[in-house]
Amino acid sequence: MALDQLKAFILKMQADEALKQAVMAASTADDVAKIADGLGFEFSGDELLRFNGQKVGTVTVVKPDHPGEYH
Repeated sequence: MALDQLKAFILKMQADEALKQAVMAASTADDVAKIADGLGFEFSGDELLRFNGQKVGTVTVVKPDHPGEYH
């Protein structure tokens, strides 16, 4: 189940500072899902976004609010 995979990834991220920094630097939820996939965790960016506001261990998933760019 993707939710279990997502929670396991978040717990791993808590214990791995380099992974945490990579996730924090990711631009989109899909980018985070790709990082997770590379480590064997399977969930989509959409599933991560739907997890917004939920807490796992000491981590609370928060969707950043980036205003649109204007040229």
